[in-house]
Amino acid sequence: MGMILRIASSRIVGQGDIVGRSGYFSLNLSANSVMRGRLDARRTLKSLVADLRVNNKSNSMKTSIVTLLITFCFYLSVYAQAPQDKATELKEQALSSLKQKDYIKARYLFKKAYEAFAVRENYPQAIECGIQANALYVRENFYKEGFELCRNMEQLIWTGEQKQNKVFYDLRFPISKERLQMYISLKNPAQAKNQLDKLEEIASLAKNDSLMEVLLYTKANYYYTFNQNTQGDACFRKLISQYKEKKDYDKVSDCYKTLIGIARKANNAPLMERTYESYIVWTDSVKALTAQDELNVLKRKYDESLQTIQDKDSTVSAKQYIIIGLCTLVAILVAAIIVLAILLLKFITGNRKLKKSVVIANEHNELKTKFIRNISSQMEPTLNTLGTSAKELSAQAPRYAEQMQAQVAALKQFSDNIQELSSLENSLTEPYEMGEVNAGTFCESVMEKAKEFMKPDVTPSVNAPKLQVKTNKEQLERILLYLLKNAAFYTEQGRISLDFKKRGAHTHQFIITDTGTGIPAEQQENLFKPFTQVKDLTTGDGLGLPICSLIATKMNGSLTLDTSYTKGCRFILELHA
Repeated sequence: MGMILRIASSRIVGQGDIVGRSGYFSLNLSANSVMRGRLDARRTLKSLVADLRVNNKSNSMKTSIVTLLITFCFYLSVYAQAPQDKATELKEQALSSLKQKDYIKARYLFKKAYEAFAVRENYPQAIECGIQANALYVRENFYKEGFELCRNMEQLIWTGEQKQNKVFYDLRFPISKERLQMYISLKNPAQAKNQLDKLEEIASLAKNDSLMEVLLYTKANYYYTFNQNTQGDACFRKLISQYKEKKDYDKVSDCYKTLIGIARKANNAPLMERTYESYIVWTDSVKALTAQDELNVLKRKYDESLQTIQDKDSTVSAKQYIIIGLCTLVAILVAAIIVLAILLLKFITGNRKLKKSVVIANEHNELKTKFIRNISSQMEPTLNTLGTSAKELSAQAPRYAEQMQAQVAALKQFSDNIQELSSLENSLTEPYEMGEVNAGTFCESVMEKAKEFMKPDVTPSVNAPKLQVKTNKEQLERILLYLLKNAAFYTEQGRISLDFKKRGAHTHQFIITDTGTGIPAEQQENLFKPFTQVKDLTTGDGLGLPICSLIATKMNGSLTLDTSYTKGCRFILELHA
């Protein structure tokens, strides 16, 4: 962009041109000289004035010099600051065009901004603008131009590294990442893998945590694009694990949101569903972590209050007052348990009606968990005190002490079952670990353990082939043993059988059948629902079957009652491997 000022005698021919008697000479002010700053401009001006003095000393020349100086000063005022601000101005114009969705103009301006920053050797800004321009190339499938721009940027970085004698890992990384994205868009896994390896090498050499995080996001995108979902999940798990260690819960949430976005973009419904479930569980866990500190404070205050009460109780000498106090505490605890059962019943009923509302469900889960833990923690020391007192009273009132011990044991078992029921409901999305089990050998072992609970007139039987199945051995044994014990309790004579049947490639059933009293029809509907009956806790709390049902759900199965069987009772545990 040069400006040529031709100077001659005293006649102004045109803008910037002055013709003189002694001939003419020219001054070339190029863009490069302007970019060198005011100092070069001043030197050029001094040289011009000296030439004018040599060539012409007439009065008319003075007029020409004045004209020339005015023109030159105007030029300097307009362009002297341009090299410093032009690149930034181009970048701002490009961003404005991008915001207005004028992508062609934005790409052109980003390219010009890149070139301007490159001339000034502002490498970070240059690469930023180059990456933006490249992304707009890719948007219109101009991959040839995109790759050419990437090569140009790498050459620029190499030149800068030679000048500054250091490696710009943080600038090489986005260039390689952009080239990787183009290969991914072109569905070229081989070249994409090569770029991914190069990207990983750069991140490793840079020893930059931020680059490693971006690398994991990039690797996950690569794996999901080329249907390597296992590797993609591993990348996100690593990212989430790192953020959890740092207790950066916001970034953990961002990981889940990013993964949901990737799944939505790839139209991967299973991945989206799986990720959303994990995100809901994570949201609940964050709330639990936040509430844990509050719970610890309350627990500490409760322990302090309980210690004070125990200290005061120790000063009471009369055993009659102790008995009265203990009976009162038992009554209060029983009332609290009943209230808790009613609240849990209302909660479970309301929760089932509001399944579609995620926010409300989360609030209820948080309230339930906090309440159950608080009540259980309050019950435990008091129940222990009651048990100890009952033992002390056994010599004076053995019958009363035995009854009291049975009630305390029932309360403890009820408290444990409530906690487990709550824990299972909150962790239904967390499956158990699976392992290989021989069905025939396993069923015979479980039946052998259940024989001791069976009456003399009852005949046990096992019908299970020697087949390998994939399941959780401990939880399966727990369900079957509970059902067999239940059958033994209600069967006076006859037969109790345990059968194994394979219903498909990945589906099998464990069937427990007895010839006992059976279950009345009016009770069958609510059989697997907790707290549907108010009963003496010493005879059972009615939570066994609901707990078994939830365990079966976590094992990817279901526990049902065969209502068509009328000669006793038959339960079917169906599992899907």
